[in-house]
Amino acid sequence: MSKKVISLFAFILLLCSFISPYPINEKTEESKKIERKIVYNKKKHNITLSWSPFGSSGNYVITRGGSRLASDFVSVGSTSKLVFIDNKPNADKYENYYKVSRNDISIIISLENQIFGDNMYFYDRKYEKIESARNDINTQFPAIGLGGANGEWTTKRQAYYFKPNVNGQTYDVGGSGSASSKEANSIELGFYSHIGGLGKVPSDVKLGSVFTRPHLSGGANATCTFWRSVENVEIMRDFAWTVSQSTSARRLLIDSTSKYISDIGDTNFWGSGGFIADTHYQSDRPNWKGQQQWYTRNTVFPSGSGAMGGSYNMVWQGCVNPPQADDSNSPIATTPIIREKPFLFIDQDGEYKVFVPAWQKDRVGVSWSSKNMGEGKVQDLIANWYIAKQGDTDVEINAALKAGKNIFFTPGHYSLNAPIQANRKDAILLGAGIASVTLEPTEKNTWGCIYADDKDGIIIAGLLMDSFNSTTYQIRIGNEGAKNNHANDPILLADITCRVGGVQSKNIQIEASMQINSNNVVGDHFWLWRADHGSQKGGDLRWTRDRCKNGLIVAGNDVTLYGLFVEHFQEYEVLWLGERGRTFFFQNEPPYDAPNQKSWSSQGGQVDGYAAFKVANSVKEHHTIGLGSYAVFTGTDGNVNKKNGFEAPNSPTVKLEKMCITRFAGPGNIQNVINSTGGSTATGVKRVKLYNNDNGTQPFDEEFILPNKESYPAYISMEK
Repeated sequence: MSKKVISLFAFILLLCSFISPYPINEKTEESKKIERKIVYNKKKHNITLSWSPFGSSGNYVITRGGSRLASDFVSVGSTSKLVFIDNKPNADKYENYYKVSRNDISIIISLENQIFGDNMYFYDRKYEKIESARNDINTQFPAIGLGGANGEWTTKRQAYYFKPNVNGQTYDVGGSGSASSKEANSIELGFYSHIGGLGKVPSDVKLGSVFTRPHLSGGANATCTFWRSVENVEIMRDFAWTVSQSTSARRLLIDSTSKYISDIGDTNFWGSGGFIADTHYQSDRPNWKGQQQWYTRNTVFPSGSGAMGGSYNMVWQGCVNPPQADDSNSPIATTPIIREKPFLFIDQDGEYKVFVPAWQKDRVGVSWSSKNMGEGKVQDLIANWYIAKQGDTDVEINAALKAGKNIFFTPGHYSLNAPIQANRKDAILLGAGIASVTLEPTEKNTWGCIYADDKDGIIIAGLLMDSFNSTTYQIRIGNEGAKNNHANDPILLADITCRVGGVQSKNIQIEASMQINSNNVVGDHFWLWRADHGSQKGGDLRWTRDRCKNGLIVAGNDVTLYGLFVEHFQEYEVLWLGERGRTFFFQNEPPYDAPNQKSWSSQGGQVDGYAAFKVANSVKEHHTIGLGSYAVFTGTDGNVNKKNGFEAPNSPTVKLEKMCITRFAGPGNIQNVINSTGGSTATGVKRVKLYNNDNGTQPFDEEFILPNKESYPAYISMEK
């Protein structure tokens, strides 16, 4: 779907300290500069507070609440000093939020804020009114630019974490109708925002209804509703997930669905989504009507045979009661190998932990039950993890990895002078709130965002790789020529976004957005995006300013990908060189902005354009199912076409199933589905059910020149 060009770019500066949301007369700018510290003494069970001076006269007054938005803050004392000891805090050390006030200035001090920083917001129904969390999130939504076009390019990141309900309470304020209606009293989730439940199972945190609002074409166009996520909660009334790419919904219990999953109050919308996994719909079968495509994995639906919407490419893998197979729907019985994304939770001892799910094979349905969080291991966050906050450097993060710590990236915009290097077995990089790992704009980092060694069990999840600089890769998994077998403990990449262009004004050039050299890698939801629009002028200028040849190069063997979205790259968008590769669902749009055919021709200039998904002729065994490529040739001279949507060798052990091409906008066409067969988008939607050693024209043999060790400096050694 053609995406609207955004002409305004607004960097919103991240807050440097916590700002209380309470309706007090606070001198905001002064309070942001006030240093604060909190120390918990477990043996004495007391809490010591300290802060830098503020206000002009009088004592500092200290009050305490059980949470940031607690209904009642009780007086615990006052002092003329810059330190205060609370000898009778609440039993749970994390349920002590202190407001220190002097004159008309107040600051909030808490352990959670000190540990997790200013961009993670915690809610606790034990202490708060039922409407507090919803009102707090929805107030932020317009205030920091998360809703409209400007929100698409903000550097602000945030995550909203809900503590488990107690005594039958919920976070549902009540309401009626579909989630988009005013009467539904929904939580609205904006750009670069995450909702997470801190229970062991989704039903531990009960929300009312959740809604995402498209901001284009008067609310009908969701094709730019990107970069948000929700996980590990129960949604009691309605879940209207009106989104497109880089939007993850995981580990949900959905009690009812009033209308369409993509809901703006009617059916007159369109979207380019999306991804849902490990979710249980209890009473209603949702409908994806208006969506171009969608990938749904290991989700349980109520029984029924009715259509569930979608236009071109809907893949349902390992689902219970999926739609029947037809042209656009591809149910796949099982998920051959999967490990769910790790997540943050509060354990019975009151401590923050990370649950790392186990690998599972041939799975059907969800990984959890009403009382069991599923197979996996629990890691203590404080003991086993380094909690990164915006401003932390690559030196600090890499040192923590080398010391054996895993990395929890709190929401933020991390600028790097060198790549983060996951250089040991079972290392985990886990992002919250669409944390961004960016190439430093001072041009010190010209090598990439993340490099991972060829080691067992590495997990990289929930991160956005951004580029303000030219680089070889944005993310690279395994060194060139990696040979290790990770079959017993594969590498997992989950909820990964790579963005080329859109935010910087200078010219950049990237060889490959992602390259997978290791064997036995599992990818669970990627969006690799060379931006078709951004904060700066587009058109022909973008072709030479935002350069990137390939979205994904797979050189490793036995790589399995679920939910692969790759768009607008300048050569082969996916180039597959490894053996026994599998992809379940692929979505693509070619580059909008190729200026003319001469500048965009493959196979030695003999073939118009580049295939979206290219399986090299050297590959002996491959299987991909559910592929869509959609022509949008708008920034051209009017004479740019692509000969083949997909290309693969004619081989009995290479199989591509359920392929679809169509044209959304512009004069150019995709002239064939695969290998000069299947027909052109000039006469409408074209589909090929199966291509397996057919009689199409096999592509020419090509020499693929990949990035090599000369592309990055000698001191970056991935084997140490």
